[in-house]
Amino acid sequence: MTYCIATGCSKPKNAATARFCKSCGAKLWVRERYRVLGALGRGGFGATFLARDQSLPGLPPCVIKQLRPTTSDPNLLDMARDLFQREANILGKIGNHPQLPRLLDYFEMSNEFYLVQEYVSGSTLQKEVKRNGPFAEDAVRQFLNEILPVVQFIHNNQIIHRDIKPANLIRREQDQQLVMIDFGAVKDKVNQPKIDASDQTALTAYAIGTPGYAPPEQMAMRPVYASDLYAIGVTCVYLLTGRSPKDLPYDAQTGELRWQDNIVISGQFSQVLTKLLDISVHNRYQMAADVIRDLDMEPYLESLAQSMSFAMAKAPSAAEKNAVELQERVPPSARMAAAIRASKERRTKADPNYKGVERRRSRKPTPVSLQSDYEKGHRDFSNLFLSQLDLRKQVFAGARFAKATLRKTNLLGADLSNTHWSQANLNQATLKNANLAGAYLGCANLENADLRGANLTKANFESANLQGANLCGADLTGASITEAQLAVARTNWSTIQVNGRRSLL
Repeated sequence: MTYCIATGCSKPKNAATARFCKSCGAKLWVRERYRVLGALGRGGFGATFLARDQSLPGLPPCVIKQLRPTTSDPNLLDMARDLFQREANILGKIGNHPQLPRLLDYFEMSNEFYLVQEYVSGSTLQKEVKRNGPFAEDAVRQFLNEILPVVQFIHNNQIIHRDIKPANLIRREQDQQLVMIDFGAVKDKVNQPKIDASDQTALTAYAIGTPGYAPPEQMAMRPVYASDLYAIGVTCVYLLTGRSPKDLPYDAQTGELRWQDNIVISGQFSQVLTKLLDISVHNRYQMAADVIRDLDMEPYLESLAQSMSFAMAKAPSAAEKNAVELQERVPPSARMAAAIRASKERRTKADPNYKGVERRRSRKPTPVSLQSDYEKGHRDFSNLFLSQLDLRKQVFAGARFAKATLRKTNLLGADLSNTHWSQANLNQATLKNANLAGAYLGCANLENADLRGANLTKANFESANLQGANLCGADLTGASITEAQLAVARTNWSTIQVNGRRSLL
């Protein structure tokens, strides 16, 4: 199907091969390049569409955001153009982060403005909660571990998102990473457009955010970085309760959410949420790094430093090319990491919460402890040493094992669907009859692993080592795997190939 996006078209659906709309006669391919497949969403100020770029090999999918100013006033059109160009500039500046969609194109046609962005295939956190129910505390901590470095990166670029919410956070199907989308409400702290206070039209007021997720200062058109952290706090409450802020009770005198009435969590995490959700911006967290520090997430500092390093990535000046000067420079991410570690070291060892966290980190993983952690909502087992454990028929669907060591581990018949194994060592692991559907195994070591009869549908083996891996009877339908990888692995007539057919030997 080809979809018409002309204003006022009453019957936008057309045949896939059509070039002109049968209803209104408008050209269907946007800019003679993008074939629109359907609408993703609509609002009072525009719409978003799923499309394919017909000019590139493979016809990759993309998202077209159409901005429709509901005015013919030249001054307001100029204002809309400025806002549009500002959003495009911001997206172009931050699009080099792996958890943010890239800007592919932007243009103006007939007083309508268009942004073309990378399409992120996956499920939003809102859909995850509706499908699977509320998250456990450990799962929400993991959410914060994944998203706070992204927020810090955005703020380092002097940008306020202003519309962080579960519907704008997608778990990417390819690698199960969280991706933040919809930057239509962003605000540039440095280059704010100068708008006359009397022009309070839909054009100037459209981007204040989503009620319930936006704090008071943002609804009053005075957002600050801490406004995004408030939205993160409300998102945590939604993940823990499955209820949107409009369905939660609030204090009639202060306007604060009474989220404590619906959640049972640890004292430490309760204190963090309380500070995230403080109505007073002065008492709220000011930086994402402060939240990470108070959650005692030091193991994730490397991820934070990597995210922050994107903001520092720019062409060096002539002076910076001097090797001695480069060595003397200390990036902000390193300073932040050092500060958090120093703060952690100053904590008293008598604190029972502190001791509990240390005990959990230092204990040796066992099949029972791993399954228990998973059932409590813990999903991140990255970097753990799990070699030679007997994990047969255990359930770890959606978990992360990035850089974990599982040499000779028995995962016979285990449910490992939609798991993340980036750079994991699965050398000689037993994965016979395991469910690895949708798993991401980028750069994983599967040398001599037993994958006989495994469900590998839509699994991603990008740059994985499959030397000697046994794929006899495995189902590779829709998997991302190369002929070179298959050539060094063991297959037979019962191996179901990527095209869904068995081998003809």
